Amino acid sequence: MNGEMPQLKRSPSDAWFVVQLKPNCAAIAERNLSRQGFVLFSPFELLSVRRGQQFKQVEKPLFPGYVFVSLADGSTPWQSINATYGVSRLVAFSSVPTPMPSDLMASLMLSCDATGKLLPRRTFKEGEAVRIAAGPFADFVAIVESMAPQQRVWLLLDVLGTSTRVTISEQDIRLAS
Repeated sequence: MNGEMPQLKRSPSDAWFVVQLKPNCAAIAERNLSRQGFVLFSPFELLSVRRGQQFKQVEKPLFPGYVFVSLADGSTPWQSINATYGVSRLVAFSSVPTPMPSDLMASLMLSCDATGKLLPRRTFKEGEAVRIAAGPFADFVAIVESMAPQQRVWLLLDVLGTSTRVTISEQDIRLAS
């Protein structure tokens, strides 16, 4: 759904709130909130998933079951969000919804491109454990051996008990968690 929706102007300085979605209703809720004129931010990452004998690129939400919504001015009735089809509730820590910290939203938005896709981390340190996100070694964990030119990274990958040296694009690896 992220790639299909028209992108509206997002600003980390606006008040951003967290909306909990009903199970399996993310696309419906995002469409209905957008129709009401709300500005949404739903960050995601592209991952390779094995489907039979092939690998497919799929969008995985960074925060499954949640979306950020901007309420730029105080005149917007936030109760209409709770009444939106596909929405479970606007997350609140009291009877009134609490906005997300603006510095947290700013750093999250800077970590994503214009469509909400999480940008790869550009600096990996030698000896750091990383997870391969794309290709035939998807979901393998490896150790960074060194950084190479043209955004390539040399990794030490444990294959059948033997350490194998492979080179992979920086955009295809994530920090292991």
